[in-house]
Amino acid sequence: MIAEFLPAPCRRLLVPALALLLSLAAPVSAAPRPKAPQPTLRYTLAMPAPQTHYFEVTMNLGNFGQEYTDVKMPVWAPGSYLVREFARHIEGLQAQTASGQPLAVEKINKNTWRVRHPRQANFRVSYRVYAFELSVRTSFVDADHGYLNGSSVFLYPALNKDLASTVAVQLPAAWTQVSTALRPVAGQKFTYAAGSYDELADSPFEIGNHKILTFTANGTPHQVAMYGTYQVDEPRLLADVQKVCEAAHRVVAKNPLDHYLFIVHNLERGGGGLEHLYSTTLEVSRTAYGTEAGYKSFLGLVAHEYFHLWNVKRIRPVALGPFDYDRENYTRMLWLSEGQTEYVSNLLTLRAGFHTQEEYLNTLGGQISAVENTPGNRQQPVSEASFDAWIRYYRANENSPNSQISYYDKGEVVGAVLDLMIIEATKGSKHLDDVFRLLYDQYYLVLKRGFTDAEYQDAVAKVAGRRFDDFFQKCVYGTQTLDYATALGYAGLGLTATPPTDKGDLGAAVSTRAGKLLVTSVKRDGSAWASGLNVNDEVLQIDGQAATEEAVKQLAARPVGTDLKLQVRRDGLLRDLIIKLLATPDRRYQITLLPAATAAQLAVRSKWLGN
Repeated sequence: MIAEFLPAPCRRLLVPALALLLSLAAPVSAAPRPKAPQPTLRYTLAMPAPQTHYFEVTMNLGNFGQEYTDVKMPVWAPGSYLVREFARHIEGLQAQTASGQPLAVEKINKNTWRVRHPRQANFRVSYRVYAFELSVRTSFVDADHGYLNGSSVFLYPALNKDLASTVAVQLPAAWTQVSTALRPVAGQKFTYAAGSYDELADSPFEIGNHKILTFTANGTPHQVAMYGTYQVDEPRLLADVQKVCEAAHRVVAKNPLDHYLFIVHNLERGGGGLEHLYSTTLEVSRTAYGTEAGYKSFLGLVAHEYFHLWNVKRIRPVALGPFDYDRENYTRMLWLSEGQTEYVSNLLTLRAGFHTQEEYLNTLGGQISAVENTPGNRQQPVSEASFDAWIRYYRANENSPNSQISYYDKGEVVGAVLDLMIIEATKGSKHLDDVFRLLYDQYYLVLKRGFTDAEYQDAVAKVAGRRFDDFFQKCVYGTQTLDYATALGYAGLGLTATPPTDKGDLGAAVSTRAGKLLVTSVKRDGSAWASGLNVNDEVLQIDGQAATEEAVKQLAARPVGTDLKLQVRRDGLLRDLIIKLLATPDRRYQITLLPAATAAQLAVRSKWLGN
């Protein structure tokens, strides 16, 4: 505005001058600040004296900007719902700078160590882990092999759980094999990469001289790491495991894999498995393959753990990932995550051709018997059994059958009834497979999270075209008996039960231990329960005669209402008891074919058992 009042020549001189002044006054662009170097983490895993049962771990940490770093050990292993306090196995933890200068380390709680170090310095933490518990959920090393679950061996930086890492395995001189689902680092022998601690914790290692078998299922390479002595027709085994895997892929009809690993421990006595994102560990008796029943049982275990790669590892309740490794991760849906996995696994062995429909129905009838003959089924909802897994399922005692129900067993029969209800509601067009597909697509692929209890019920309703809220409320969150007869009737099937007996039942189990005939369990509302016979009582006499296991068995021939005179020793003192024999409430359930099933019923049966 000032330039308008000046003569033209002055204005011509002023414009460039103002331009120069403005350019000089303009702020100078600051040079971009260099980015702080990103933290790095490298593990070295060694077992220089495996016969002593120690893993030796070194963590090399770089570019941690704070004045101290907390490193933590999980208290539990995902998939096994019990606080196991893995930190109790750590020994000799110490820290040094890259040049070897010792650093101050303070243990600040049961599973956390605080390492003080210069900012942005490179430092290392080293420690030993005693590992002598060979199970699918723990870690073990001896002169023959090493096996580890990451959550019981590897510490992690508390604020950097998402940090990528590598693991370099140093093998004893005589060992040649490492099997893990982690991806190998190119050009570095026996070195593997994990995208986060969750992936590291979820990728067990088998280390030693085990045999590696291979097959392809649904276009994906699979390895089977076989540890231990075993005798099996390997081509048949691989072909049959392949059939199970391909049947499992057809349930969700989406393949999340580009590789998969089975770690199989062939032991004197073994049983059970634990699921992981790209692998599983199975324990099996080395003689199991020798009988048809044992062989098919192994295939059932394969089916259960393999289907977990969808149901639990990707289709999951909100509590089951990302994990809090410091404490319990509660969910009321283990009946879905574990029980329905068991339900599907039995269907998979049927679909893969290893069982007939009659055999499957007999198995399901036996499962109904197991659930309905467990007194705890009328005491504890299966949702509560799921929630209380942390304090009850893995800490069973002599009263557990009276007070609780297995979320595996009850979840399986809930799955069967719910499946039949969905098939009937959709006139045979949909079944439980479609619920898994919906959950996979909506929550795993799109929302990338788990689902709530209510969202699961919504998914079932969307597939079925109707809601089953009353069923969930009464039979899952309550203890109402499942309506097996109606559900099986949809498929032209009936349910029969052995009739009540007029013979008495002691209502207790006894066993000879160290030469003593001891009561090992007492059944709720049975004869022993009502008359005061206790667990750990030593039974000395029955009606004046020396007590034996055979004499106890013969009590089943006596009529209801008979009075028995028992002499027992309790806490070192003799006691005389009168036991009035009551009838057993137990029934054996069997699924039968209804005569003249309708076309609609046969269609439901075909959808249920046919694909």
